[in-house]
Amino acid sequence: MTQLAAARNGTVTEEMERIAEREGVEPGFVRQQVADGQAVIPANVGHDSLDPMIIGREFATKVNANIGNSEETSDIEGELEKLHTAVHYGADTVMDLSTGSNLDEIRSANVEHSPVPIGTVPIYEAVKRAGDASEITHELLLDVIEKQAKQGVDYMTIHAGVRMEHLPLTDGRKTGIVSRGGSILAQWIEENGMENPLYTKFEDICEIFREYDVTFSLGDGLRPGCLADAGDDAQFAELDTLGELTRTAWDHDVQVMVEGPGHVPMDQVAEQVERQQEVCGGAPFYVLGPLVTDVAPGYDHITSAIGATEAGRAGAAMLCYVTPKEHLGLPEKSDVRDGLAAYRIAAHAADVANGREGARDWDDALSEARYAFDWREQFDLALDPDRAREYHDQTLPGDNYKEARFCSMCGVEFCSMRIDQDAREAGEMETIEADVDDRTALEDSSAAEVNRPPVGTHDEADIPGPDADTASDTGGRADD
Repeated sequence: MTQLAAARNGTVTEEMERIAEREGVEPGFVRQQVADGQAVIPANVGHDSLDPMIIGREFATKVNANIGNSEETSDIEGELEKLHTAVHYGADTVMDLSTGSNLDEIRSANVEHSPVPIGTVPIYEAVKRAGDASEITHELLLDVIEKQAKQGVDYMTIHAGVRMEHLPLTDGRKTGIVSRGGSILAQWIEENGMENPLYTKFEDICEIFREYDVTFSLGDGLRPGCLADAGDDAQFAELDTLGELTRTAWDHDVQVMVEGPGHVPMDQVAEQVERQQEVCGGAPFYVLGPLVTDVAPGYDHITSAIGATEAGRAGAAMLCYVTPKEHLGLPEKSDVRDGLAAYRIAAHAADVANGREGARDWDDALSEARYAFDWREQFDLALDPDRAREYHDQTLPGDNYKEARFCSMCGVEFCSMRIDQDAREAGEMETIEADVDDRTALEDSSAAEVNRPPVGTHDEADIPGPDADTASDTGGRADD
């Protein structure tokens, strides 16, 4: 029985109980959100190492990180090290976008070791097995999808919304079809003169997904690849099809989330989220960015995090990270770290803006430690404790400076908080209580688990450490 079927039957599963604990809500609320299709629990029945989580606009905003190998880098230990790096820096889910060798072995290893849901894009393996996109058969596609489901994959990007009738709508675009999966299927349609096999076989895929409780991530294969293409007829024609497919999956008791753009001007982001929610019946929206400007190669983790924050504020449930290498090259470990930091900031900022219960407790706890000059507590509470400690210690490395009432930015004489505290102690202003006992206790927060710094909060057993020399050959976002 799928999580959706159980929820509709009134059953609170073990996964729902665990999620309620993590999110600080009642189990019955989790069940109702899943039953209504407003949230998904990606939890393949064969993923034994999973710590269940939920994706939905009524819960903490989640972040996905893409990893994967290429023909040049197919080492399983290297892939596990990428998995570790992603989870270490706060990824809530990880997508394996591998296109190289040893795909089965790498996928199985990721599922075995990952405490977070694993996603895949099965069309990639189908191309590898067929040798050419045009040679993919319906039977091959279903075989690949079922095999990955048996391996324990929790969710799959299925580009079933790319229809034959939609392709002419992309002709006037500046950047054409930028989704890897979308372009593969467009090529298949053009060369075979037939409808998208993922669309024609969608109900067969639903049957496979129901057996293993795999969640659909309905891919946006015609998403805009630049601001000029945002909100065009091709994008919205596909979205309408995704709304149809969402309801078909629900009819089969299969969970669904829907993927979104892409590159979108800032003033259109909220509108696009709202449109998806209406068309797809409130199914969780999983956005890839969006980038709000096209002019900053090398800084697209920033251009996209701006759009991601706005999307999260408008109701997007999960954000797919972008690294500084987007559009330029293969990301390495440092890029993964920077990309995840940008997106954890975006997700948390959206939760604070939306008034998510307990979300601001993290901010308050760190602010209180800052005012108390409790440097060690500041580091521990920081989104990336190692980075915060490193920057502080570059100029004031000694242990004695961990008790100092200043940092190197202002120095002793001009530290504003020291001046403020001294004035209050002298009786010139009302004293602000900075006692440790009166600070915000995150462990008592209603968002205790989702509000903690993500770094190093998972079990690292049997996974290569984050300081290994292996470069993180991640799959980027241009992608799924």
